Amino acid sequence: MHILLIEDQEKLAKNIKTFLELEHHAVTVAHDGKDGFEKAMTQEIDLLILDINLPGMDGYTICAMLRQGKKNMPILMLTARTKQQEIVHGLNIGADDYLVKPFDLDELGARVRALLRRKETERSPILTAGDISMDTNTRVVLRGSKRIDLSPKEYALLEFLLRTKGTVQDRPRIIEHVWGGRDELMFSQTVDVHIAYLRRKLGKSSIETLPGKGYMIPSV
Repeated sequence: MHILLIEDQEKLAKNIKTFLELEHHAVTVAHDGKDGFEKAMTQEIDLLILDINLPGMDGYTICAMLRQGKKNMPILMLTARTKQQEIVHGLNIGADDYLVKPFDLDELGARVRALLRRKETERSPILTAGDISMDTNTRVVLRGSKRIDLSPKEYALLEFLLRTKGTVQDRPRIIEHVWGGRDELMFSQTVDVHIAYLRRKLGKSSIETLPGKGYMIPSV
């Protein structure tokens, strides 16, 4: 899953990012409200973690403008404010949940999982392609009856390709979803390397290469 974190406290943002990446998520970070809003409007985001007190544009404004712009990703607000009316205001303008600072990272992880589960209620937790299956609840990947051990990035890459099977995904889009939209030139070879790792574990024909276009898991 691709998570956007808008948080101006760099140390806290780094800790959250590291934690969520260990949970198999791709994380894009913005430290400024205007930059974060632009990323939220232009990138495909599965979940937004949004601080309220931000330079450039505050979290309330970002949340309200995203909802006005028909962006429906779950929004988890982070706030140092404990007044009930301020929290209620955030929920009223479109936030799905809030967490008061300081907080435990395990609690953040539980809130993130709950929001993503809610987002996925209309989808089956089991993703399949041929003899490959992935249970997104337990994070177990099988090839036939054999369990396949994957690294966090291998898992995230496979999940993205399974969710978009039958559709070609180019490197920039893969980088955005799996690595959080980092530098394309730096990471394009990383994509190729991780595709090669998956093919070794899942079979050469599990992922197709379309020259000049990208990669795809066939829909049949």
